[in-house]
Amino acid sequence: MDEETQCCKKLKVCVATCNRADYSKLAPIMFGIKSHPDEFELEVVVLGSHLIDDYGNTYRMIEQDEFDITSKIHSIVRGEDEAAMVESVGLALVKLPDILQRLRPDVLIIHGDRFDTLAVATAAALMNIRILHVEGGEVSGTIDDSIRHAISKLAHYHACCTRTAEQHLIAMCEDHSRILLAGCPSYDKLLSTHRRDDYMDVIRSWLGDKVQDHDYIVALQHPVTTDIQHSIKIYGLMLDALISFNKKTLILFPNVDAGSKEMVRVLRKKGIEQHPNFRAVKHIPFKEFIQLVCHAGCMIGNSSCGVREAGAFGTPVVNVGSRQTGRETGENVLHVRDADTQDKICHALQLQFGKRYPCSKVYGDGNAVPRILKFLCSIDLNEPLQKTFRFPPVRDSITQDIDHILETQAALVVDLGRTNLTVAIICQRGKIIKRYNEANPQTLKARMQLLLKMCVNASQDAIGLNCRLIGVGVSTGGRVNPQEGVVLHSTKLIQEWSSVDLRTPISDALHLPVWVDNDGNCAALAERKFGHGKGVENFVTVITGTGIGGGVIQQNELVHGSTFCAAELGHVIVSMDGPECSCGSRGCIETYSSCMALQKEAERLQEEEQLKVEGTDESVTALHLINAAKQGNSRAKAVLNKASTALGMGIINIIHLMNPSLVILSGVLGSYYQAPVQSIISEKALASAQKVKVVASLLEEPALLGAASMVLDYATRRIY
Repeated sequence: MDEETQCCKKLKVCVATCNRADYSKLAPIMFGIKSHPDEFELEVVVLGSHLIDDYGNTYRMIEQDEFDITSKIHSIVRGEDEAAMVESVGLALVKLPDILQRLRPDVLIIHGDRFDTLAVATAAALMNIRILHVEGGEVSGTIDDSIRHAISKLAHYHACCTRTAEQHLIAMCEDHSRILLAGCPSYDKLLSTHRRDDYMDVIRSWLGDKVQDHDYIVALQHPVTTDIQHSIKIYGLMLDALISFNKKTLILFPNVDAGSKEMVRVLRKKGIEQHPNFRAVKHIPFKEFIQLVCHAGCMIGNSSCGVREAGAFGTPVVNVGSRQTGRETGENVLHVRDADTQDKICHALQLQFGKRYPCSKVYGDGNAVPRILKFLCSIDLNEPLQKTFRFPPVRDSITQDIDHILETQAALVVDLGRTNLTVAIICQRGKIIKRYNEANPQTLKARMQLLLKMCVNASQDAIGLNCRLIGVGVSTGGRVNPQEGVVLHSTKLIQEWSSVDLRTPISDALHLPVWVDNDGNCAALAERKFGHGKGVENFVTVITGTGIGGGVIQQNELVHGSTFCAAELGHVIVSMDGPECSCGSRGCIETYSSCMALQKEAERLQEEEQLKVEGTDESVTALHLINAAKQGNSRAKAVLNKASTALGMGIINIIHLMNPSLVILSGVLGSYYQAPVQSIISEKALASAQKVKVVASLLEEPALLGAASMVLDYATRRIY
């Protein structure tokens, strides 16, 4: 087939689905293919537990979605033990060749790690049919890993969900040009449709009229086929814990894997189907299941939904046993891997039930399907079918098409200043890709509305800019609890700006993890990642602006203190009878050395006709004082000498306390203070500290860069 013929020919795509779980991932792709009839021809093959009455005959939901099922393959041998699984694979392999020979698709799309899927992949590979494997490269710690990786080795193309999964595939010698980092297809639907006005109708239809939002549990536990007896024991302990926890619980039957029959016996022996607190079901339509997981007080079990999809809603999860060991998760998941007692599981439920967590995008950003469709269109049917494995096993280059060559991991950052609100997109190298500025409203409600609107607009722009946002960083004035993302209080912002939760509304609006810290700490983080502090274990950043602030880095980590007020450097006292400070004390560094303090002194000298400001109608500022000193004004020199001495003595106190190897002066006066502060340290500090180096920051946007560094550094640590 020549290139011109291929361009005119529709790509014939066959999607093979085996059960309700993989259909939830494949359905968004199927809808995407169906919506482009000029480019694709869709065939659907259904097999596995879809066609079993005990598991809900879930092929009907495919028909309800108005897909034409091309072929149904009854492939499951009943017995729910290891031998039955092997026989089911063999039966599928006997039946598949005729169907694949008749359909002859250009590309076969399969998902995940099911034994039924392994049969499909084996048949297609032997029949020289190109395979696109969705969600390869992941690790879950059971026999599923072996099956998943075996399917990946048979597949010709890969659409994976996470950067780590992509690296695993590359380490497995897969050709990185055939790997697409797409995200999870189910997230496309999750992030766009999970918030429905009628969600309470869905909840009550499954759990009764008296149940309340966030006051019920969703339970879904599957057998671990490599240790069936132990997984049955854990299942019993989980049921006992749920009974004693005494909350309304929607429990789904386990899948068709070996051991499921014994687990159902345990469920029935404990009377779960008749218990007033439980509703046991075989299947729930995916759209309704989304609502139930989103609004649950907790999800428990070992389903991949708990460690993947539930994170998109911030739903707390108790992951029981070893089935998902190795999965990347958001902070909403609490693992009970050694679930050897009922009490341990109960305690985990007590810790998790009713909490809400930041929405996680570990597995996708809601744009997987467009990426996959574009990837399908890029497949060259004329290129050799034989796979080429790549050595060495890990390469630095992890891009695969033009979108991903241009696409960069980036942070969405917010600087909540006194007068202006700034939002920006910043890439890994610290480059500001795009920024947005608005005047700050005067009320809390209006400010939060504007903040969320700007963040949403910026996140939408990021897609067009080929930036993959991995989190949000917020820099703000005042005392901040970074663990909760709450501004405790701030004198620099509006009066209502105290006990303000910034993390939750931003995370809910963007479905991204959010970090919040004050501007002084952000300046220190900016220096650590992008400035003079790069590679320095212990240093102090001092901001010389309207006030005096800063941050302390010790052993490469930011120091917050027990009540989050460490590094209040502007309020280090250098004189017991000095000027009164806004904090209520006297003689703080800020009263001598800040721009505000120097402006007051400049205004006083101007009133005394000791400082002349010619050729301007603007108010006198600290810069006018500095210029006057340079021109020989003795009074201006005296004021600046006193300010430099106060700052220098305060920094000496910090040096004697923290013993940093470097002091970085940031802010508008940083370059001016650098030389005099270095001189004062050389004269007044202890001999062991006199050689501490003082430098002026070269960063133009420390607050924004610091907010970005929180995201770019901390998001990559989120492996649990």
